[in-house]
Amino acid sequence: MLRYTLKRLASLIISLAIASLVIFTVIEVAPGDPASFMLGINAAEDTLAALRSELGLDQPKWQRYLSWVGGMVQGDFGTSYQYRTPVSGMIADRLWVSLPLALYALALSTLIAFPAGIYAASRRGKPGDVSVMGATQVGIAIPNFWFAMMLVLIFAINLRWFSAGGFAGWDKGFWAAMKSLTLPAVALALPQAAILARVMRSSLLDVLDEDFMRTARAKGLSRSAALRRHGLRNAMIPVLTILGLQFSFLLAGGIIIEQVFYLPGLGRLIFQSISARDLIVVESVTMLLVFAVIVVNFLVDLAYAAVDPRLRART
Repeated sequence: MLRYTLKRLASLIISLAIASLVIFTVIEVAPGDPASFMLGINAAEDTLAALRSELGLDQPKWQRYLSWVGGMVQGDFGTSYQYRTPVSGMIADRLWVSLPLALYALALSTLIAFPAGIYAASRRGKPGDVSVMGATQVGIAIPNFWFAMMLVLIFAINLRWFSAGGFAGWDKGFWAAMKSLTLPAVALALPQAAILARVMRSSLLDVLDEDFMRTARAKGLSRSAALRRHGLRNAMIPVLTILGLQFSFLLAGGIIIEQVFYLPGLGRLIFQSISARDLIVVESVTMLLVFAVIVVNFLVDLAYAAVDPRLRART
Protein backbone atom coordinates (compact mmCIF):
# COMPACT_ATOMS: atom_id res chain seq x y z
CA MET A 1 0.00 0.00 0.00
CA LEU A 2 2.90 2.39 0.75
CA ARG A 3 4.39 1.90 -2.71
CA TYR A 4 1.02 2.46 -4.32
CA THR A 5 0.52 5.66 -2.31
CA LEU A 6 3.98 7.03 -3.16
CA LYS A 7 3.43 6.44 -6.87
CA ARG A 8 0.12 8.28 -6.75
CA LEU A 9 1.72 11.10 -4.73
CA ALA A 10 4.48 11.53 -7.33
CA SER A 11 1.82 11.69 -10.04
CA LEU A 12 -0.01 14.36 -8.01
CA ILE A 13 3.09 16.56 -7.72
CA ILE A 14 3.86 16.27 -11.45
CA SER A 15 0.25 17.09 -12.33
CA LEU A 16 0.30 20.18 -10.12
CA ALA A 17 3.54 21.42 -11.71
CA ILE A 18 2.16 21.00 -15.22
CA ALA A 19 -1.17 22.57 -14.27
CA SER A 20 0.50 25.65 -12.77
CA LEU A 21 2.53 26.20 -15.95
CA VAL A 22 -0.53 25.80 -18.19
CA ILE A 23 -2.70 28.11 -16.07
CA PHE A 24 -0.04 30.84 -15.93
CA THR A 25 0.64 30.62 -19.67
CA VAL A 26 -3.01 30.66 -20.74
CA ILE A 27 -3.95 33.61 -18.51
CA GLU A 28 -0.83 35.61 -19.41
CA VAL A 29 -1.45 35.35 -23.16
CA ALA A 30 -5.06 36.51 -22.78
CA PRO A 31 -5.58 39.97 -24.30
CA GLY A 32 -5.88 43.03 -22.08
CA ASP A 33 -3.59 44.95 -19.78
CA PRO A 34 -4.61 45.10 -16.08
CA ALA A 35 -2.93 48.50 -15.64
CA SER A 36 -4.81 49.98 -18.61
CA PHE A 37 -8.05 48.53 -17.31
CA MET A 38 -7.52 50.01 -13.85
CA LEU A 39 -6.47 53.51 -15.02
CA GLY A 40 -8.62 53.80 -18.14
CA ILE A 41 -7.79 54.18 -21.80
CA ASN A 42 -6.80 57.84 -21.44
CA ALA A 43 -4.10 57.24 -18.81
CA ALA A 44 -0.63 58.66 -19.50
CA GLU A 45 2.07 56.18 -20.49
CA ASP A 46 4.36 57.09 -17.57
CA THR A 47 1.45 56.52 -15.15
CA LEU A 48 0.78 53.13 -16.73
CA ALA A 49 4.46 52.24 -16.48
CA ALA A 50 4.55 53.22 -12.79
CA LEU A 51 1.49 51.07 -12.04
CA ARG A 52 2.91 48.10 -13.98
CA SER A 53 6.09 48.41 -11.95
CA GLU A 54 4.11 48.58 -8.70
CA LEU A 55 2.12 45.46 -9.65
CA GLY A 56 5.22 43.61 -10.84
CA LEU A 57 3.91 43.38 -14.40
CA ASP A 58 7.17 44.76 -15.84
CA GLN A 59 9.16 41.71 -14.71
CA PRO A 60 10.00 38.87 -17.12
CA LYS A 61 7.26 36.27 -17.33
CA TRP A 62 9.49 33.43 -16.11
CA GLN A 63 10.40 35.46 -13.03
CA ARG A 64 6.76 36.24 -12.32
CA TYR A 65 5.87 32.56 -12.71
CA LEU A 66 8.54 31.42 -10.26
CA SER A 67 7.57 34.15 -7.80
CA TRP A 68 3.89 33.14 -8.06
CA VAL A 69 4.56 29.42 -7.59
CA GLY A 70 7.03 30.03 -4.77
CA GLY A 71 4.52 32.23 -2.99
CA MET A 72 1.75 29.63 -3.30
CA VAL A 73 3.99 26.93 -1.85
CA GLN A 74 4.40 29.19 1.21
CA GLY A 75 0.67 30.03 1.35
CA ASP A 76 1.08 33.50 -0.20
CA PHE A 77 -1.21 33.91 -3.23
CA GLY A 78 -0.16 37.48 -3.92
CA THR A 79 -2.10 40.74 -3.75
CA SER A 80 -5.20 41.57 -5.77
CA TYR A 81 -4.59 44.21 -8.45
CA GLN A 82 -8.12 45.56 -8.10
CA TYR A 83 -8.74 45.52 -4.35
CA ARG A 84 -5.11 45.73 -3.11
CA THR A 85 -5.79 43.05 -0.51
CA PRO A 86 -4.16 39.61 -0.06
CA VAL A 87 -5.69 37.04 -2.40
CA SER A 88 -5.45 34.40 0.33
CA GLY A 89 -7.90 36.39 2.46
CA MET A 90 -10.33 36.78 -0.45
CA ILE A 91 -10.16 33.04 -1.12
CA ALA A 92 -10.64 32.15 2.55
CA ASP A 93 -13.75 34.31 2.82
CA ARG A 94 -15.36 32.72 -0.23
CA LEU A 95 -14.19 29.19 0.43
CA TRP A 96 -16.51 29.10 3.45
CA VAL A 97 -19.38 29.40 0.97
CA SER A 98 -18.22 27.24 -1.94
CA LEU A 99 -16.88 24.31 0.08
CA PRO A 100 -20.00 23.80 2.26
CA LEU A 101 -22.15 24.23 -0.86
CA ALA A 102 -20.18 21.52 -2.71
CA LEU A 103 -20.32 19.14 0.28
CA TYR A 104 -24.03 19.81 0.78
CA ALA A 105 -24.79 19.15 -2.89
CA LEU A 106 -22.62 16.01 -2.91
CA ALA A 107 -24.39 14.66 0.18
CA LEU A 108 -27.81 15.29 -1.39
CA SER A 109 -26.68 13.71 -4.65
CA THR A 110 -25.40 10.59 -2.87
CA LEU A 111 -28.50 10.25 -0.68
CA ILE A 112 -30.70 10.35 -3.77
CA ALA A 113 -28.55 8.32 -6.16
CA PHE A 114 -27.54 5.33 -4.05
CA PRO A 115 -31.06 4.16 -3.12
CA ALA A 116 -32.33 4.93 -6.64
CA GLY A 117 -29.51 3.00 -8.33
CA ILE A 118 -29.80 0.02 -5.98
CA TYR A 119 -33.59 -0.04 -6.37
CA ALA A 120 -33.34 0.05 -10.18
CA ALA A 121 -30.68 -2.67 -10.30
CA SER A 122 -32.65 -4.98 -8.01
CA ARG A 123 -35.69 -4.64 -10.30
CA ARG A 124 -34.01 -4.86 -13.69
CA GLY A 125 -36.50 -4.71 -16.53
CA LYS A 126 -39.47 -4.12 -14.23
CA PRO A 127 -41.62 -0.96 -14.01
CA GLY A 128 -39.61 0.32 -11.03
CA ASP A 129 -36.39 0.14 -13.04
CA VAL A 130 -37.96 1.87 -16.05
CA SER A 131 -39.40 4.62 -13.84
CA VAL A 132 -36.08 5.36 -12.13
CA MET A 133 -34.15 5.40 -15.41
CA GLY A 134 -36.77 7.69 -16.98
CA ALA A 135 -36.48 10.07 -14.04
CA THR A 136 -32.68 10.10 -14.26
CA GLN A 137 -32.87 10.87 -17.97
CA VAL A 138 -35.00 13.89 -17.20
CA GLY A 139 -32.59 14.93 -14.43
CA ILE A 140 -29.64 14.80 -16.83
CA ALA A 141 -31.49 16.71 -19.55
CA ILE A 142 -32.60 19.64 -17.36
CA PRO A 143 -30.00 22.45 -17.23
CA ASN A 144 -29.14 23.19 -13.62
CA PHE A 145 -29.44 26.97 -14.07
CA TRP A 146 -33.02 26.57 -15.39
CA PHE A 147 -33.82 24.23 -12.53
CA ALA A 148 -32.30 26.80 -10.13
CA MET A 149 -34.60 29.51 -11.47
CA MET A 150 -37.62 27.19 -11.11
CA LEU A 151 -36.64 26.53 -7.50
CA VAL A 152 -36.46 30.27 -6.85
CA LEU A 153 -39.84 30.81 -8.50
CA ILE A 154 -41.57 28.03 -6.54
CA PHE A 155 -39.90 27.98 -3.13
CA ALA A 156 -38.71 31.58 -2.78
CA ILE A 157 -41.25 33.73 -4.63
CA ASN A 158 -44.47 31.68 -4.41
CA LEU A 159 -44.11 29.66 -1.21
CA ARG A 160 -41.61 32.01 0.50
CA TRP A 161 -39.89 29.11 2.28
CA PHE A 162 -36.39 30.25 1.29
CA SER A 163 -34.72 33.47 0.27
CA ALA A 164 -34.30 34.12 -3.45
CA GLY A 165 -30.57 34.72 -3.12
CA GLY A 166 -27.67 35.85 -0.98
CA PHE A 167 -25.91 34.16 1.90
CA ALA A 168 -26.93 34.71 5.51
CA GLY A 169 -23.41 34.12 6.82
CA TRP A 170 -22.15 31.66 9.40
CA ASP A 171 -22.29 34.33 12.09
CA LYS A 172 -26.10 34.16 11.83
CA GLY A 173 -26.05 30.52 12.90
CA PHE A 174 -25.51 27.15 11.27
CA TRP A 175 -29.13 26.55 10.27
CA ALA A 176 -29.58 30.03 8.81
CA ALA A 177 -26.47 29.57 6.67
CA MET A 178 -27.47 26.07 5.55
CA LYS A 179 -30.96 27.33 4.67
CA SER A 180 -29.32 29.90 2.38
CA LEU A 181 -27.41 27.09 0.65
CA THR A 182 -30.31 24.65 0.35
CA LEU A 183 -31.80 25.77 -2.96
CA PRO A 184 -28.38 26.16 -4.65
CA ALA A 185 -27.35 22.72 -3.33
CA VAL A 186 -30.53 21.09 -4.67
CA ALA A 187 -30.03 22.78 -8.05
CA LEU A 188 -26.48 21.42 -8.22
CA ALA A 189 -27.32 17.98 -6.81
CA LEU A 190 -30.19 16.88 -9.06
CA PRO A 191 -28.25 16.43 -12.34
CA GLN A 192 -25.34 14.83 -10.47
CA ALA A 193 -27.71 12.44 -8.65
CA ALA A 194 -29.19 11.38 -11.98
CA ILE A 195 -25.73 10.59 -13.40
CA LEU A 196 -24.61 8.78 -10.25
CA ALA A 197 -27.78 6.68 -10.07
CA ARG A 198 -27.29 5.46 -13.63
CA VAL A 199 -23.66 4.59 -12.96
CA MET A 200 -24.62 2.76 -9.75
CA ARG A 201 -27.28 0.74 -11.55
CA SER A 202 -24.98 -0.15 -14.45
CA SER A 203 -22.14 -1.17 -12.13
CA LEU A 204 -24.44 -3.31 -9.99
CA LEU A 205 -25.89 -5.04 -13.03
CA ASP A 206 -22.38 -6.00 -14.14
CA VAL A 207 -21.69 -7.43 -10.70
CA LEU A 208 -24.93 -9.45 -10.64
CA ASP A 209 -23.62 -11.69 -13.43
CA GLU A 210 -20.41 -12.61 -11.57
CA ASP A 211 -19.80 -16.11 -10.20
CA PHE A 212 -19.57 -14.99 -6.57
CA MET A 213 -23.07 -13.50 -6.80
CA ARG A 214 -24.48 -16.76 -8.13
CA THR A 215 -22.73 -18.58 -5.30
CA ALA A 216 -24.28 -16.23 -2.75
CA ARG A 217 -27.71 -16.83 -4.23
CA ALA A 218 -27.13 -20.60 -4.20
CA LYS A 219 -26.35 -20.41 -0.47
CA GLY A 220 -29.83 -19.08 0.14
CA LEU A 221 -29.44 -15.28 0.06
CA SER A 222 -32.19 -13.35 -1.64
CA ARG A 223 -31.34 -11.18 -4.65
CA SER A 224 -31.53 -7.95 -2.63
CA ALA A 225 -29.52 -9.40 0.29
CA ALA A 226 -26.78 -10.66 -2.03
CA LEU A 227 -26.74 -7.27 -3.69
CA ARG A 228 -26.30 -5.43 -0.38
CA ARG A 229 -23.76 -7.82 1.19
CA HIS A 230 -21.59 -8.73 -1.77
CA GLY A 231 -22.53 -6.60 -4.76
CA LEU A 232 -22.16 -3.07 -3.44
CA ARG A 233 -18.49 -3.18 -2.50
CA ASN A 234 -17.49 -4.77 -5.80
CA ALA A 235 -19.51 -2.19 -7.73
CA MET A 236 -18.02 0.82 -5.96
CA ILE A 237 -14.96 1.53 -8.14
CA PRO A 238 -16.88 3.21 -11.02
CA VAL A 239 -19.08 4.93 -8.45
CA LEU A 240 -16.05 6.31 -6.57
CA THR A 241 -14.72 7.69 -9.84
CA ILE A 242 -17.95 9.57 -10.48
CA LEU A 243 -18.10 10.81 -6.87
CA GLY A 244 -14.59 12.24 -7.14
CA LEU A 245 -15.37 13.95 -10.43
CA GLN A 246 -18.66 15.28 -9.08
CA PHE A 247 -17.08 16.85 -6.01
CA SER A 248 -14.51 18.53 -8.22
CA PHE A 249 -17.25 19.80 -10.52
CA LEU A 250 -19.41 21.01 -7.64
CA LEU A 251 -16.51 22.92 -6.10
CA ALA A 252 -15.16 24.40 -9.34
CA GLY A 253 -18.20 24.43 -11.59
CA GLY A 254 -20.80 26.27 -9.54
CA ILE A 255 -20.16 29.65 -11.20
CA ILE A 256 -23.59 29.84 -12.86
CA ILE A 257 -25.45 28.70 -9.75
CA GLU A 258 -23.55 31.19 -7.60
CA GLN A 259 -24.53 33.91 -10.06
CA VAL A 260 -28.21 32.87 -10.01
CA PHE A 261 -28.33 32.92 -6.20
CA TYR A 262 -25.84 35.80 -5.69
CA LEU A 263 -23.61 33.66 -3.51
CA PRO A 264 -20.20 35.15 -2.61
CA GLY A 265 -18.28 31.98 -3.50
CA LEU A 266 -15.16 31.12 -5.47
CA GLY A 267 -17.02 30.83 -8.76
CA ARG A 268 -18.39 34.34 -8.50
CA LEU A 269 -14.96 35.60 -7.44
CA ILE A 270 -13.41 34.18 -10.62
CA PHE A 271 -16.17 35.73 -12.74
CA GLN A 272 -15.68 39.15 -11.17
CA SER A 273 -11.88 38.93 -11.40
CA ILE A 274 -11.98 38.02 -15.09
CA SER A 275 -14.22 41.02 -15.73
CA ALA A 276 -11.77 43.28 -13.84
CA ARG A 277 -8.65 41.73 -15.42
CA ASP A 278 -7.40 40.90 -11.92
CA LEU A 279 -5.01 38.24 -13.24
CA ILE A 280 -3.37 37.26 -9.97
CA VAL A 281 -6.77 36.41 -8.45
CA VAL A 282 -7.82 34.42 -11.51
CA GLU A 283 -4.54 32.49 -11.56
CA SER A 284 -4.54 31.76 -7.84
CA VAL A 285 -8.19 30.73 -7.54
CA THR A 286 -7.96 28.56 -10.66
CA MET A 287 -4.82 26.90 -9.32
CA LEU A 288 -6.53 26.28 -5.99
CA LEU A 289 -9.48 24.62 -7.74
CA VAL A 290 -7.15 22.51 -9.86
CA PHE A 291 -5.31 21.52 -6.70
CA ALA A 292 -8.63 20.45 -5.16
CA VAL A 293 -9.48 18.38 -8.25
CA ILE A 294 -6.10 16.64 -8.28
CA VAL A 295 -6.14 15.96 -4.53
CA VAL A 296 -9.67 14.52 -4.75
CA ASN A 297 -8.56 12.23 -7.58
CA PHE A 298 -5.58 11.19 -5.45
CA LEU A 299 -7.91 10.32 -2.57
CA VAL A 300 -10.16 8.41 -4.97
CA ASP A 301 -7.15 6.38 -6.12
CA LEU A 302 -6.42 5.50 -2.49
CA ALA A 303 -10.08 4.58 -2.03
CA TYR A 304 -9.77 2.23 -5.03
CA ALA A 305 -7.00 0.36 -3.26
CA ALA A 306 -9.01 0.20 -0.05
CA VAL A 307 -12.06 -1.18 -1.85
CA ASP A 308 -10.21 -3.52 -4.22
CA PRO A 309 -6.99 -5.06 -2.74
CA ARG A 310 -6.09 -6.40 -6.20
CA LEU A 311 -4.99 -2.90 -7.16
CA ARG A 312 -2.42 -2.86 -4.37
CA ALA A 313 -1.09 -6.22 -5.48
CA ARG A 314 -0.41 -4.94 -9.01
CA THR A 315 1.96 -2.18 -7.85
